Amino acid sequence: MAMSINTNVGAMIALQNLNKSNAALEKTQLHITTGLKINGPKDDAATYAIAQRMRGDIAGMQAVKTALAAGESTVNVAITAGKAISNMLTEMKAKVVQANQAGLDTDSKQALHDDFTALRDQVETIVQTAEFNGKNLITNGGSNLTVLSTVDGSTITVTAQPMDVTTMAIHTVELVTGASAALASIDTAINTVTTSLASLGSSAKRIEVQTDFTTQLVDILKEGVGNLVDADLAEESAALQSLQIKQQLGVQALSIANSGPQSILALFGG
Repeated sequence: MAMSINTNVGAMIALQNLNKSNAALEKTQLHITTGLKINGPKDDAATYAIAQRMRGDIAGMQAVKTALAAGESTVNVAITAGKAISNMLTEMKAKVVQANQAGLDTDSKQALHDDFTALRDQVETIVQTAEFNGKNLITNGGSNLTVLSTVDGSTITVTAQPMDVTTMAIHTVELVTGASAALASIDTAINTVTTSLASLGSSAKRIEVQTDFTTQLVDILKEGVGNLVDADLAEESAALQSLQIKQQLGVQALSIANSGPQSILALFGG
């Protein structure tokens, strides 16, 4: 090979190898910094596209989880209120039974009626406050609740269960002269609330099951994305040390190659 000061082949080869080491080192440092081995389509176009589609699915399911959580809270509020109303009705029945005792004087019946009325007013208060996010499932005229359950738009419908005193037909019950008829009315109201609670409980269970399934599915998809794009940091750490050594050796090799043409000066020595 001819000796030349214009073309230093050794320096060019050393520089090429040093550039390769620098590029690989930069890539490894990016993997360590981001924790990802696939940071964009340039790294692996097919894998990046798959991961992005899966991330889109995860985002959609997260939105479904939010909708399910809101629906579950709405139903739980209705159930809690229904249980309180059921307890109120049990107390009201006790007042009715007492008012039906033989030989009870009018004053005693009036006192029992006053207690009954206070409990009935409390039922109405519970009904009016059983609201979540603007939705009340147990008020008179309340509409059904539609809960988004899947990313394709499927829904779970929760049927409204009115438990107000008018719907239960106990708003006109009085115990002074109508204690006998009141017993049948309060028994019917108790049965109505029990049936309504069963319906709400069934809907709540369905939403809970769908929420658990969606949560598990999101976790599986996240694991899948991680398997595709997450960097193995133990492997990256080993590669980092190796590339740092290669970089240092490349710098030394380039330095040696650059000093090569100086030997030409010996050819022109006196």
